[in-house]
Order: sequence, then structure tokens, then C-alpha cells
Amino acid sequence: MMSGGIDSPVALYYLLRQGHDLLTVHMDNRPFTDETPLEKVTDHLELLRARFGQKLPLYVVPHGSTQVTLMRSTDRHVGCVLCRRFMWRSAAKIAEREGAEFLATGEALGQVASQTLSNMRSATAAVGLPIVRPLIGFDKQEIEAVAKSIGTYGISTRPGLCCQAVPDKPATRSALVQIGAEEERLDVEGIVDDCVRRAIVM
Repeated sequence: MMSGGIDSPVALYYLLRQGHDLLTVHMDNRPFTDETPLEKVTDHLELLRARFGQKLPLYVVPHGSTQVTLMRSTDRHVGCVLCRRFMWRSAAKIAEREGAEFLATGEALGQVASQTLSNMRSATAAVGLPIVRPLIGFDKQEIEAVAKSIGTYGISTRPGLCCQAVPDKPATRSALVQIGAEEERLDVEGIVDDCVRRAIVM
């Protein structure tokens, strides 16, 4: 899972350094952001492809329409958790198609509202594949230090529009019962299938 931020390229670096054969997925949140996250991801991958000699195919999955549906139909306080669940589902479908054995992310415990233990548990319960988090125990300063040493920090910190779909007061704790009740209002499989169907490979 690749965003344009600091963490995900560092997580990718560690997995590549261990010799894993990887493909990448970027959830495109336009119109709730601009084109800069995707530009950063492609630049990160160009740098890491050159360093490790891997193709690192990139799936770009349109996610903005999912955000619209969540904003209109569900409790905004748990919007980030619901958003992550749909991201994981899309990635899992792509993983199944490609024969991938695990999913990976740059999450670090407690760094933002969606990365509390409670919310990570609620988000990843949506999928069955193992999830690898190389940075789970890192603090932000440690991640930034690695990003600077491998050359991705300058790309990650270029100006750009952050996701505008984030609620004003995101929940830092969530329960699966509550999340399940919110998703009963949605055509979950239909939303995920549509996103994956419209994905492009770069």
C-alpha cells in the first residue's frame, strides 16, 4: 500500500531489502486531494526500482467515489476506519488476482487516529491475508531519518494537498460491532468490485 507520504516508501524499502518480490497499490483519493500524491508515489517507485532492480508494478485504484459514499451514508467520526477497510479490501482483491501472499503498509502504532491499536484492528478485520507492518514500533523521527538516508524524504515532503475527506474529529477507538452496523448501509462488495475494475496498472 503506497501513499505519497513519508512512511510507505520506507516500509517498501525494508521489504525490498529483505528480498521480497512486490507490487504496489495506490488509492487515488481525487477529488479529495490533488495529483501530487500519485506523482510522489511514481517518483518513490522510480528511485526504489533503480536501487533494487525490481519492476514494482503500480496499481492506481480510484477511491474518491468511495469516499463520497462514506461521507453521505455513514457516521463521519469513524470515516477513517471505514475508508481503510475499503482500501484493504481493494488491495486484497488485487493480491488475490496477482497471487500475492501478504499485504504490507507503512503504519506505525499510534501515529495518527487510524493507527491506534483499536482502529487498526477494526480496519484490517475486513481482510483475511496476513498484514506486514515493518515500521510498527518506529517513531516519526526514526522513520524520517531512514527516509532521508534512502532519498525518499525530499519527495515525500514536497508541497501537496492532504486528503480533504478526513473528518474534523476522527474516532481514535472503534468497535467491530459499530463498524459492521455502518457497513450494513452500503453495498460493500459492489463498491470494492467497481474500484478494482476501474484500477489502472502503471
